[in-house]
Amino acid sequence: MSVGLLAVVDDILTAALKASAKTAGVVIDDAAVTPQYVQGLTPARELHVVWRIALGSLFNKFVIIIPLALLLSAFAPVVLPFLLILGGTYLCFEGAEKVTEWFGVHHAAADTEVRDEGKLIFGAIRTDLILSTEIMLIALASLDPDFGIWMTLGALVVIGLGMTLLVYGAVALLVKIDDIGLSMMKNSARQVRRTGARIVAAMPTVFKVISVIGTVAMLWVGGHLVITNLAETFWHGPYDVLHAVTHAVEGAGPVVVWITDTAMSAVFGIVLGLIVVGIVLGISRLLKRNQPETVAH
Repeated sequence: MSVGLLAVVDDILTAALKASAKTAGVVIDDAAVTPQYVQGLTPARELHVVWRIALGSLFNKFVIIIPLALLLSAFAPVVLPFLLILGGTYLCFEGAEKVTEWFGVHHAAADTEVRDEGKLIFGAIRTDLILSTEIMLIALASLDPDFGIWMTLGALVVIGLGMTLLVYGAVALLVKIDDIGLSMMKNSARQVRRTGARIVAAMPTVFKVISVIGTVAMLWVGGHLVITNLAETFWHGPYDVLHAVTHAVEGAGPVVVWITDTAMSAVFGIVLGLIVVGIVLGISRLLKRNQPETVAH
């Protein structure tokens, strides 16, 4: 009995690990996005806020996302590819919006109000709901459909717990590492003080690099999600182009194939994202233009 139970646990862990690998892009993005919510808070409140966001993330996964995902996969599996297309499009939009901001296009007004902790946590949990939905749906789509409901549930639980620990553990480290550096700068040993100063000086660059990696990951994952799930629904064109190009470079080895696939997915993602950004900006400007007329009447 114990041997059989160990075999089941091993199957669940193996399946969860394989499925988790395909969520890497969204996980990187999640870890890159979250630190912005604690910037500007007092150091004493940072870990508390990260902890509350992590609890909210667990609520999102285990109370909302996993039950709905299992219900849809059992009773309306045809809906899942469309949800993945919508989610992928949203990731492309977010990624393209960040890219345009690099070139001076600002999409939101500057935040001049005092940062309210409750609002920050709510906003972070809301963003996490979108990213966690992507993580869990990608994981679900990666699991063997013949796995069975309880094995699937077990794998999703493992993935949900693992990803939450990974993301928010990394976030907690990122937001506190500058405090560690400041503490080291007060040490009596000269070499320790220098190391602490280097850590503090490097953190702005570290956050910029993480932001760039997160943006590229969003475009790559979002583009790949849309391409793959469009092929499963109603349009094979982008997938056929991607397949033809990756097939043409197969002789160069799996690394080149992966780079090609990733680059083409990211290019598709940025193009789709820029289209959506253009539509959103157009609608926003139209609404702002009509607003004074509405007030006048």
